[in-house]
Amino acid sequence: MEHTYQYARIIPFVPLPVPVLIGMGLLFFPRATKNLRRIWAFQSILLLSIIMILSIDLSIQQINSSYIYQYIWSWIINNDFLLEFGYLIDPLTSIMLILITTVGIMVLIYSDNYMSHDRGYLRFFAYMSFFSTSMLGLVTSSNLIQIYIFWELVGICSYLLIGFWFTRPVAANACQKAFVTNRVGDFGLLLGILGVYWITGSFEFRDLFEIFNNLIYNNEVNVLLVILCAILLFAGAVAKSAQFPLHVWLPDAMEGPTPISALIHAATMVAAGIFLVARLLPLFIVIPYTMNFISLIGIITLFLGATLALAQKDIKRGLAYSTMSQLGYMMLALGMGSYRTALFHLITHAYSKALLFLGSGSVIHSMETVVGYSPDKSQNMVLMGGLTKHVPITKTAFLLGTLSLCGIPPLACFWSKDEILNDSWLYLPIFAIIAWSTVGLTAFYMFRIYLLTFEGHLNVNFQNYICKKSALLYSISLWGKGGLKIINKNVRLLTLLQMKNNKSTSFFSKKTYQIITIPHFGNNKTYSYPYESDNTMLFPLLILVLFTLFVGSIGISFNQKGMDFDILSKWLTPSINLLHQTSKNSLDWYEFVKDAIFSVSIACFGIFIALFLYKPVYSSLQNFDLINSFVKRGSKRILGDKGDKIINVIYDWSYNRGYIDAFYATFLTGGIRGLVELTHFFDRQVIDGITNGVGVMSFFVGEGIKYVGGGRISSYLFLYLSYVSIFLLIYYFYFIFF
Repeated sequence: MEHTYQYARIIPFVPLPVPVLIGMGLLFFPRATKNLRRIWAFQSILLLSIIMILSIDLSIQQINSSYIYQYIWSWIINNDFLLEFGYLIDPLTSIMLILITTVGIMVLIYSDNYMSHDRGYLRFFAYMSFFSTSMLGLVTSSNLIQIYIFWELVGICSYLLIGFWFTRPVAANACQKAFVTNRVGDFGLLLGILGVYWITGSFEFRDLFEIFNNLIYNNEVNVLLVILCAILLFAGAVAKSAQFPLHVWLPDAMEGPTPISALIHAATMVAAGIFLVARLLPLFIVIPYTMNFISLIGIITLFLGATLALAQKDIKRGLAYSTMSQLGYMMLALGMGSYRTALFHLITHAYSKALLFLGSGSVIHSMETVVGYSPDKSQNMVLMGGLTKHVPITKTAFLLGTLSLCGIPPLACFWSKDEILNDSWLYLPIFAIIAWSTVGLTAFYMFRIYLLTFEGHLNVNFQNYICKKSALLYSISLWGKGGLKIINKNVRLLTLLQMKNNKSTSFFSKKTYQIITIPHFGNNKTYSYPYESDNTMLFPLLILVLFTLFVGSIGISFNQKGMDFDILSKWLTPSINLLHQTSKNSLDWYEFVKDAIFSVSIACFGIFIALFLYKPVYSSLQNFDLINSFVKRGSKRILGDKGDKIINVIYDWSYNRGYIDAFYATFLTGGIRGLVELTHFFDRQVIDGITNGVGVMSFFVGEGIKYVGGGRISSYLFLYLSYVSIFLLIYYFYFIFF
């Protein structure tokens, strides 16, 4: 067993050869490297698979023996200062290793086809492998300095991947926004690390936990300083895990390719903040004020994320706000001290959200052939609808991920979210009310996304390809103007015979799909109908469906014939003992069913509202504006005359991101720019003005004196005595009167 643990030191460095070799190949053998680009994708998947096998082996050994393994070697020794490097393998590390590798492999397989048309194919896999190295190094770090180093490397990789399509101004702005926002939290993290070292004299987790706890219990440290350092450490997690108020970067990060959204912004990078809080929980748990602050940020984030997802039109932005809300659930659980429950939800959410993001990528991939390559169109749910018959496998996978996130049993997120809801009742009733209400909001906006994307009719110009007399056609994407248009019976967009015979074959795929020709100002424009993704994109979806169906079983606590089947509690036993907590008791099925009925009822109510507001309208009218008017009429009918105003307020709040981005743009960005302009004015007009004024005055004085001098010594003596007399006279009067 110890021999296997010793191999753990190579885990962070296994994916590193791929970006190094790709860089060297593009530098020295660019043509051969580009021609053999599929080999690099295979190597990335192979190396990550090796790490996955090793991680699974380590996890099995931990479940059987409850070991924590740490290996440290000295790096810098100078008098009283000692800096050590090493790696730590404990339950938290092994959980993160499995999440990173399993989701990472699925995303890489998916990306091979998704990015096959992109000129940056090799650059994409180089970035992804370097990100894997950074993330693996982060979760295996044994001290705060190592964590900070890999923390910044993860930030750099995020900057590169979000701005992968850097020629698009929106993507360039998004990666800059993510980088700057995370630097705010990272600066707080750095200050917190230095503060903790000042208090404890150590960066190693075990040492600083023990020293810190002893100082707290013996009242040998300033409480305010301790709270400040803890909150500064937490600031790094707030930025990385998109918690309020540093959440603004996450929805804009969806400008990167969809596989990046699935890996970084669902299962790994945003989970780094949860990992950091979980790693430092033995330090936080002895400071009640900090725990209360963490839970407060978590409850604000989970409710805010759910409300901001209600009216989003971009499918990936809606999922991004959903991620923000679910991370709020995890942070709430950690703030309540529910270590096991938070990690359980981290596991279940990672697979469900990765499934949803990859499913959205499959939808976007199919819609690009319809509206042309333009992310603002191919990601817009207003232009979708009716995709069930075109992408049935993607639709089924997306539906299962949606049901899981809504908390419908027996899917994965139901088991973990239900535990968080039950724990919140014991912690603080007001938090529980907010958390339970968010369950209904989650069900509503997730089914809204599902219904707008897959149900009804295809909401693009050529949906009614056979026009008998006349047909209503909603024009929003191809002509560039919204509104209802009457298509005359003499204009036939496509006959049934043409639809059968007219086929198009993708350059990168042998799949054939139907195309359509539309007369456009005298010219014919050709577009294809949406079509199902290739097998290399569907395979990861099917694997993630299996995880979504069954991964929740690892956290179910029940006894049968004297045997405890709670795998997760047994897995986390060393960490739970470190926190001086007791393992979760066996499940009381009566209490569980009673609580589950309540939570599932709330989720079903949210689903019903989504079906009531969106399904009948979208399937018949196919007009997003008419959907909104229907919602307003329904709200007025239910809530009275004020219903319209209430819906308008909620819609504007959600669609405008809670006005938080506008607030930052006005007061922070605008304030900083105003301060910079004032400083620039002071520097140019005052500082430079004084210097330039002295020079100008010296010039004029010199010019004046030049004409006064006549070469006579008597004149010079007369002027000198005159100046001295005036000075003495002024001094005399000053001395007398003052």
